[in-house]
Amino acid sequence: MDGWCLLQAGTCISFIPSALISPMNGLCRTAVVGSLVNYVGFLTLYAGFFDATLLVFFILVRNGFFGETTLEIYARAAKILAVVAIVFLLFQLLQLFRLRWTSVEIPKWDGAGQILLLPCRTTHTRLSPKSHTFSYAYLVVGVPVGYRGNAANMVSVGVKQISDWTSWFSSSSRLQKGWFDVDASDYLQRQSGELTLREKLDSYLQTQGVDPATYPHAYLVTAARFLCYHFNPVSFWYLYDSHKSLAAMILEVNNTFGERHMYFLKRNYQSSCLNYHLQSNPADYEKQTAGAINEQANGIPFTQAWPKVFHVSPFNSRQGHYSMTATDPLSPRNDGKPIVNVTIRLSTSEGHDKLVASLHHEGPAIDPFSMTTYQKARFIGSWGWVGFATAPRILFQARALFFYRQLHIWFRPEPSKGTIARNANPIESQLEKIFRRFLRHLVEKATIPLEVSYNASGIAHVTERMLSPEAADGERSIERLEFKVLTPAFYSRFVYYAHDIEAFLSEMNENCTIWLSNPKVLPALALRKTFPPPLSISNPWEFLAFKCIQRLRRRPDSIERPLTSNAVPRTRQAAVDIRNFRPSFMDAYVLTHEDPATKAAYKECVLKLFLADRIAFGYVSVLEVQRFVALAWFAWMLAWPPWRGSC
Repeated sequence: MDGWCLLQAGTCISFIPSALISPMNGLCRTAVVGSLVNYVGFLTLYAGFFDATLLVFFILVRNGFFGETTLEIYARAAKILAVVAIVFLLFQLLQLFRLRWTSVEIPKWDGAGQILLLPCRTTHTRLSPKSHTFSYAYLVVGVPVGYRGNAANMVSVGVKQISDWTSWFSSSSRLQKGWFDVDASDYLQRQSGELTLREKLDSYLQTQGVDPATYPHAYLVTAARFLCYHFNPVSFWYLYDSHKSLAAMILEVNNTFGERHMYFLKRNYQSSCLNYHLQSNPADYEKQTAGAINEQANGIPFTQAWPKVFHVSPFNSRQGHYSMTATDPLSPRNDGKPIVNVTIRLSTSEGHDKLVASLHHEGPAIDPFSMTTYQKARFIGSWGWVGFATAPRILFQARALFFYRQLHIWFRPEPSKGTIARNANPIESQLEKIFRRFLRHLVEKATIPLEVSYNASGIAHVTERMLSPEAADGERSIERLEFKVLTPAFYSRFVYYAHDIEAFLSEMNENCTIWLSNPKVLPALALRKTFPPPLSISNPWEFLAFKCIQRLRRRPDSIERPLTSNAVPRTRQAAVDIRNFRPSFMDAYVLTHEDPATKAAYKECVLKLFLADRIAFGYVSVLEVQRFVALAWFAWMLAWPPWRGSC
């Protein structure tokens, strides 16, 4: 509607008498303004706001409406950047002064541990196939799980800002986060609700079949957010029993692809004590009784080994196993000074050491409440940048391993069932909503009493229980199916298939993007005797769009890929759908049951995917760049009006 109004306004402006605008060149400027409004109206109606804005800018530049030379424009931009830099510097100085002005309320905490800043150093030593070592300073914070509050404006846990901008000028610590912030949404399961660290920990323990009451105390060592930026390769959860003895650990590992996996490790007291005493005093170990082992565990390193199931580094496969030795940061033997000392070894399937990584404290732990304003400012200046440098350091070392050490790259496999997948991109998020409704439609049409528990991937805590009509009646025994999506890539792959049962079987068995607990019910869920009828759509644009989707559709390539960069990929043959290129069952569902807005969104998403496959190497982001370049060129050419030479 707004686009039509602009088109009509542009037409009227184009015919305004020139004398009303300017006695010399009123006609030309009226024509430019009228055409400008026409173009904007057209693009707003058929394209988008960004397209219209781009065209407006080019028209104004090419018609000299700014009245400045290129040099003057650059000079003005330099002045603007200088002003922005000065404002930013003053703003940062204000934040430093607030360290002294802001009132600090010390939250009450009677549990195990306290909020601490822990300067550390991380070291990685690769032993095979080629040696390589690097070491960097690294900052972590120690957080008692269950603590909520702002520790002297330096470290905050579970603090929700009331406003996005007023809290930066407030003198109340209740309205703001600290410089280093631990947000529960960054840890464990991705959930939409505002759960605390303790609530998320309890929820995770329940998924592991463990009663949360078994570990009433917990301490988290992690890299906190700084200035809203967060990149955390690994976090350590120390779990304590009712006697405050370290009884278990959770290693929460994140990779650079946005995936996450938690390793839940229970303590083997007998093994830990044996290893410790054999190394320190073998004769003394024989005198220990079974009842004294738990007491001794407070000073004995935590040791455990487990198989590797998560892809972290492109220079290591997903095979092998880890072994870890970690000290208890809250051990009474530390004299009240928490110590971080963790060493992890990666070994091959044959048992040969491949990589040793360690995180150990470097200097004393720092209590934020004991810091002066000067100490806070100096600490922020010395350690604030470390978090921003983590990702560049990883890329720098990857460059050294690939170009100088010439290590092969292991391509990322799709995540396993126990791994938290990356976040879905906008297209996958949109298709997930449509797929969920489509799956619900299939369940409602199922030929048997069926209950489906659907778990989405890449979207925060989307689960749904679906019942067929016969299952809702409860008169017959019910078949149950857990439908778990392992990676959001499934949603973009599903639309390539012409038949849904083919998609389910292929993605479950060949590509491992979904997991089904009871595959034998698939025929009752998705098998049909007839195919969707040929397209019969009254809207010509909609008919053309779905006809293009039909012609561009082809079975997606298998996710199987070479294991390493030096392997030769298999020759692929294009799979052709022999079913007369009729609409897929999901196409038919969208056309029949969805509203116009959903149809438009579905068409846009699917066409982007199919076109990216044909002309953009399979990447929608590359397709968007191509579109931008073409649009910019078109807008630039369109901005030069034919009457320019006569004005």
